[in-house]
Amino acid sequence: MIFIKNVNILHILVFSAVISSCNQKNKSEITPEQQAKNTTTEILKTGKKLDPKFVTSKTASIAHFYKKNWPNNSMNGSILVAKDGQIIYEKYNGVSNVSTKDSITSTTPLHLASVSKVITATAVLKLIDQKKLTLDQKVTTLLKNFPYPDITVKTLLNHRSGMRNYAYFTAEKGVWDRHKILSNQDILNIMATKDIKLEFKTDTRFTYCNTNFAMLALIIEKVTAKKYEEAMKELIFEPLNMNNTYVFDYERDKDTAVPSYRNNRKVALDYLDAIYGDKNIYSTARDLLKFDQGRNSPLFFNPKLLNEAYIGYSNEHVGKNNYGLGMRMINWPTGQNFYFHNGWWHGNTSSFITLPIEGVTIIALSNKFTRSTYKVRNLSVLFGDYPFKIDDDGKEE
Repeated sequence: MIFIKNVNILHILVFSAVISSCNQKNKSEITPEQQAKNTTTEILKTGKKLDPKFVTSKTASIAHFYKKNWPNNSMNGSILVAKDGQIIYEKYNGVSNVSTKDSITSTTPLHLASVSKVITATAVLKLIDQKKLTLDQKVTTLLKNFPYPDITVKTLLNHRSGMRNYAYFTAEKGVWDRHKILSNQDILNIMATKDIKLEFKTDTRFTYCNTNFAMLALIIEKVTAKKYEEAMKELIFEPLNMNNTYVFDYERDKDTAVPSYRNNRKVALDYLDAIYGDKNIYSTARDLLKFDQGRNSPLFFNPKLLNEAYIGYSNEHVGKNNYGLGMRMINWPTGQNFYFHNGWWHGNTSSFITLPIEGVTIIALSNKFTRSTYKVRNLSVLFGDYPFKIDDDGKEE
């Protein structure tokens, strides 16, 4: 009897060793590509299924909001509201191109305008997370001939660099021939050779400036040794399955990208349309939802580092409007915070709202100029204690 027990124990031990060996072998056989897919699946996993009554109630309220702000389906773009990664409401309406009459659908990439800054900032923070950059690193250590010794990566991200907007100084006489398309590198070269002064001493105040993010795009290229669009694919788009998102390339895409309209007229591209980092990411509402899920996942992003983006850095004047690292915010005395970024370029308007506490994402995109895009912030009252009114006209902050 004892012998039988010993034999059984021996069999069990051998069997366990075999199973363990197989498991180790199976783990070792997982390719980096498969591991990346597994991670993406985990990041984009939705939360606990929402109560149908909750969904029905919110959907009705959002539909009412939509009909009031875009009567007769007059929106030319997309709107999406989601909670815990689950879409509660989405609507696509209008045409992407008046000439071809192509409809805007869930897969139609629209110009994000300055919402692109949130994605650029996230890529920079990812590189910091990978120890390839630091927030306090001087830009002069990264970009050759950069003429401002006190500017850091952080003061680019939070718009405290003091640099002037490239759209203004390139319009001055003798600075740039506006018949020529301007590039990010051209902006750097101009600042280095044309004695473009700072507007104010670095890190003494906040001024929103597109030049900051044009330089951040060059830093991404320097650190990754890849073109901005390739780096963004590798860092953000592909890991989050943002399959309908791309960086606009002027020569390649000028005749095929979704155009924008103002007063029912197509807006022509100009010499500033090749600049990227501050703008020129085209995406969809669904892809931006994936992006928001990614930003808020500890599998994709170090939560401690992400918290840096949600800290307000423009506190020299008392007020509720503030700016973090590539993210606008409203900080009320009650302690309630609202995180968002709006965009406007040519006829394109955009709004990206993330409510981390409630797990809510609100997105609106349009390629036909309208300030109604910015009103979607009022939908936040459906999910949390925000001092907006859902029927307010709203205005861009």
